[in-house]
Amino acid sequence: MSEANKIIARRLREECFSSGDMRMADELLDENYVYHGPTIMEEVRGREAFKQAAAAFRAALPDLRATVEDQIAEGDKVVSRFVSRGTHTNELMGAPATGRQITIRGTDISRIRDGKIVEAWVMRDALAMMHQLGLVQAART
Repeated sequence: MSEANKIIARRLREECFSSGDMRMADELLDENYVYHGPTIMEEVRGREAFKQAAAAFRAALPDLRATVEDQIAEGDKVVSRFVSRGTHTNELMGAPATGRQITIRGTDISRIRDGKIVEAWVMRDALAMMHQLGLVQAART
């Protein structure tokens, strides 16, 4: 069960986000899916709402590539450590397109039931992302 759940979580991150094919979410997400996260997509309820939010994120970074670097599974939960890279070519978080390549690192915890992700908690390095977008300046020591 744990290995099968890892595959489901990995596919959402690596295949759905990297390809931009949001139809894959129909296979991987429960229709009542709930996403909890900071910044870009705060709380999203429902598979369709997820597809819209994820598509908007990909519109800002159309060449986005996501890679799961590590996973741990226990029971109905999978923890994935990921890195995503893309070029900022459209507005994101109020920042106009910069043409910059950005890297987003994060961790998510997905809860899986009957072969579908029903809930996820996602934490990204939002400060690093905002710095790369030019929304905040690096602290000086």
